[in-house]
Amino acid sequence: MDSVEKGAATSVSNPRGRPSRGRPPKLQRNSRGGQGRGVEKPPHLAALVLARGGSKGIPLKNIKHLAGVPLIGWVLRAALDSGVFQSVWVSTDHDEIENVAKQFGAQVHRRSSEVSKDSSTSLDAIMEFLSYHNEVDIVGNIQATSPCLHPADLQKVAEMIREEGYDSVFSVVRRHQFRWSEIQKGVREVTEPLNLNPAKRPRRQDWDGELYENGSFYFAKRHLIEMGYLQGGKMAYYEMRAEYSVDIDVDIDWPIAEQRVLSIDGCLTNGHIYVSGDQKEIISYDVKDAIGISLLKKSGIEVRLISERACSKQTLSSLKLDCKMEVNVPDKLAVVDEWRKEMGLCWKEVAYLGNEVSDEECLKKVGLSAVPADACSTAQKAVGYICKCNGGRGALREFAEHIFLLMEKVVNSCPK
Repeated sequence: MDSVEKGAATSVSNPRGRPSRGRPPKLQRNSRGGQGRGVEKPPHLAALVLARGGSKGIPLKNIKHLAGVPLIGWVLRAALDSGVFQSVWVSTDHDEIENVAKQFGAQVHRRSSEVSKDSSTSLDAIMEFLSYHNEVDIVGNIQATSPCLHPADLQKVAEMIREEGYDSVFSVVRRHQFRWSEIQKGVREVTEPLNLNPAKRPRRQDWDGELYENGSFYFAKRHLIEMGYLQGGKMAYYEMRAEYSVDIDVDIDWPIAEQRVLSIDGCLTNGHIYVSGDQKEIISYDVKDAIGISLLKKSGIEVRLISERACSKQTLSSLKLDCKMEVNVPDKLAVVDEWRKEMGLCWKEVAYLGNEVSDEECLKKVGLSAVPADACSTAQKAVGYICKCNGGRGALREFAEHIFLLMEKVVNSCPK
């Protein structure tokens, strides 16, 4: 289950990017959702996706197709499927974006040119939206470039705001990254560790990591926003799972979301080799992993197997996986590179699951990499995703499901 930190704010982040002069004043409860006589009207929670037409990075990025569906369609469907919003809006200055938003069931706020500039902030656009919609009590600002956002996360955050009394909730993701102080060029200084003791470097599994904002969403009550804050008051973060925390914000990230190749070594089997009385190899595997390969192939994903061991292709073929495979490979990177060129893919379009030292270079090179829970430490350090299952015990199926998240979003995002 996702973990959530709850508690009153001790500091405030100014969304305009300037240092805050302190905490905002304590908030007064909105009369529309509070102490009136008779039956209380529930506060109006609106989802708001900001989608400006201009972009220095990718022209009309917000409606660029990702796996056949406009990017903004993914988050709109997540918002609608969550069932927690009284209204779902897109704030835009562009006709094409407006048309796509309406196709996916959202209402459209045509933003002014004053809040559509390169220098305009998200807060500027949200405040303008609120000035035209007095019925809205709470805004759930959802980032258009978060295609893996899950409706269940939005449901849990809405509950925190409506039922647990938080004034603002924002999304974070846990990262296991060591940080060092920056040294200016030309300055003879030494770098200093910021979040570790180099003499006692912790293993990934022994370190909780740190929480970083991922920008997927910012929920805040009207009074807080009108004071110039998206984070403040009684404030909490909501920790998203890493697989849902995907930000397609620069062009090179697009292929990562559309993986086409899966290379596996030491992950389909549990690493045990049994020898029969007539000296024939016998291997064991988890049927869930074989099903995972089958499902990937049915979804149009090319699956190939590679091993450094001199195991028998006939033995692997007996699994009836119908995959191209190479065994007794001393240089896996060279073989995978050859496969990549053969299929006309860039490295960012390759996914790789490995567990040995020989997989390290491939794991570092590809767009999406993972290892089983029992992988060697060298392989674990080369990836950002470690499966909960061991090799030959469901890790392959788990990795396949990780890839399916994006494909599943496509299905859920199609207009009904």
